[in-house]
Amino acid sequence: MRRPSDPADRRTWRNIAVLFFAHAVLGSQLAIHIILGGLAGAALAPERSLATLPISIVVLVSMLTAPPASLLMGRYGRRAGFLLAAVAGAAGGALAVRALFVGSFALLIAGAVFTGIYQAFHGFFRFAAADTASERLKPKAISWVFAGGLVSALIGPEVVRLTSDLFAPAPFAGAYAAIIVINVVGAAGLAFLDIPVPPRSAGGDGAGRPLIEIVRQPAFIVAVLCAMVGFAAMSLVMTSTPLALTGHGFTTGHAADVIRWHIVAMFAPSFVTGAVIARIGHVPVIGAGLLLLALCGGVALAGVDLHHFYVALIALGCGWNFTFIGATSLLATVHHPTEQAKVQGLNDFLVFGLVAVASFASGALLDLYGWHAVQLAMIPGLALSAAALGWLALTTRGEKATIRDTRL
Repeated sequence: MRRPSDPADRRTWRNIAVLFFAHAVLGSQLAIHIILGGLAGAALAPERSLATLPISIVVLVSMLTAPPASLLMGRYGRRAGFLLAAVAGAAGGALAVRALFVGSFALLIAGAVFTGIYQAFHGFFRFAAADTASERLKPKAISWVFAGGLVSALIGPEVVRLTSDLFAPAPFAGAYAAIIVINVVGAAGLAFLDIPVPPRSAGGDGAGRPLIEIVRQPAFIVAVLCAMVGFAAMSLVMTSTPLALTGHGFTTGHAADVIRWHIVAMFAPSFVTGAVIARIGHVPVIGAGLLLLALCGGVALAGVDLHHFYVALIALGCGWNFTFIGATSLLATVHHPTEQAKVQGLNDFLVFGLVAVASFASGALLDLYGWHAVQLAMIPGLALSAAALGWLALTTRGEKATIRDTRL
């Protein structure tokens, strides 16, 4: 990494380092929830079809919390919002511990609500990375913060392995207790974040252009659609993976390891994704991501041996990385600083809205129709996103041609 010479770039890289740390530490609790949410739900739920409800509740609450979370940070700043998120994350872990000790599914759901509040704020780490970055640095800044997820992919499953039986016979309670510690450590790192509050109190609809003008841009439409479909496809498959594995005779340890490598694949490409976007553009990178998501479905349909799960979930992770980082950095090109709170809030409301639908559908599809049905459910969204991406490529090419003709 080159040493930045511009003072603004130096502040950007310091913020990237803080956000990388926060994503690595705080993000590990999301891996814990992914691995254990369905399994803890299965242990406490009155019906098997409700097993993945805790994960779905996390996503649903994230969707509902995202717009007010964005507006809150527009008024009080990123650091205040992220510290509040850490408090919510710790509360979610504490409630889950209590739920597992007393055998209460309702308390587990209550813990998921607080975890969903945390996740809503967590989703804005990627936008915060670009807040102080120049246009040249924005894709790299977003990509490097995502890379912190690689560390969280190593921490989360290891926490599950080492602490799940700490409070036996209460299943998984030790891992949820570790979430409390994770949030305390992550919050300490966030104290060093240096991002100013956006100009004007970007919490009002009157800040910048009217929202309807922004959302009519082709780049906005495609960025949001591809982010929605990419994240929803990932959630659809990932949510039911631990249950699918144990349902086909594999152990909780196998499930944790498959999810570990899936999360590694989600974030490992982040070290280069931003540089690739800067070199070849958003459309090819998002297109590659959609192809990898389709590959995941093809491999999963080919069989249910352990290696099929590994390959499918690795392809799923890489596909999510290319699609989501590409869409996020594309979205950053369509709004001004005064508009970021309302644009980012709307984006995450729509993204997590479809993710919530996918998460709720995942457990039901697996329970009623099996693992193959989960894969087939990805097809319509991937086809629509590919068509929209092609439309954007043609639109952009036409605009560039018009500019060249005008100059001639």
